[in-house]
Amino acid sequence: MKAVCATDLSAASEATIENETCLECLGRIGVDEMHLVTVIPSNVHAGLPGLDFEGRRRRALERYQRVIGDAGFDVEAHIVRGTPHRRIVGIAETLGADLTLVGSRGKSPLENRVIGSTARNLARTTVTPLLVNRIERAADDPDVVREQLFRRLLYATDFSANAERAFEAFSYLRHATQEATLVHVETPKDPGPAEDEPEERLSELAGRLEGWGIETQIDVRRGDPADEILAAEAEFEPTTTLIGSRGHSRLRRLLLGSVSEEIVARATGNVMLVPPDRTA
Repeated sequence: MKAVCATDLSAASEATIENETCLECLGRIGVDEMHLVTVIPSNVHAGLPGLDFEGRRRRALERYQRVIGDAGFDVEAHIVRGTPHRRIVGIAETLGADLTLVGSRGKSPLENRVIGSTARNLARTTVTPLLVNRIERAADDPDVVREQLFRRLLYATDFSANAERAFEAFSYLRHATQEATLVHVETPKDPGPAEDEPEERLSELAGRLEGWGIETQIDVRRGDPADEILAAEAEFEPTTTLIGSRGHSRLRRLLLGSVSEEIVARATGNVMLVPPDRTA
């Protein structure tokens, strides 16, 4: 598997790259090739006196390359200019990446309002599964919040086609997963009872995971999807929340406050988003 690791060379990005356990988890699910990407904003001019952005970034990336290479990955670095989330998405698509990884300092009241943040924009535009690796906020030398990226997964589903696509990620995540909680949130706007009740549908999915040796439980909730998924995260404390990056509503695709973006902005731990299949 091929992964793109986006870094702004901050302490938060360094925590993601230099944590040995995180790297081991990525190797366990099949990642063997890493592409480090750092984006120089278009409004930063390389010729400004005393500023050697390309040189500084190149030296930092060379250090990161050594760390990742020593962990057993094939690694390549890319320095590009432009809008960060657009260039990261473009490179991931060009390379045919299987995963995009970005570090994030986590939730704050301000970040919930800053729609231009890279992680939140990536949640809206990614063409590959996106792993948002949560980093400690109030620390000068931060570390990742939860090292074992995939040990305990919280999978949230509305039973849409894209939620099913997110579930398919277990085909490789299972190599690093020991426990899973499957969550469905019923809302007041949901239609009447379906042919199969949510508990039955979740139980069927749980059976598939248990066949892979993953200890699984199910949880059906009622209310606002984002609020209830976050409540489930607080209760079960997964290492990563797995969710499709679009809901079943066409309108929801246009809303900045979509469920997936709210999870990225407000979750305590890591979040993995799986986008729709654009070839379908």
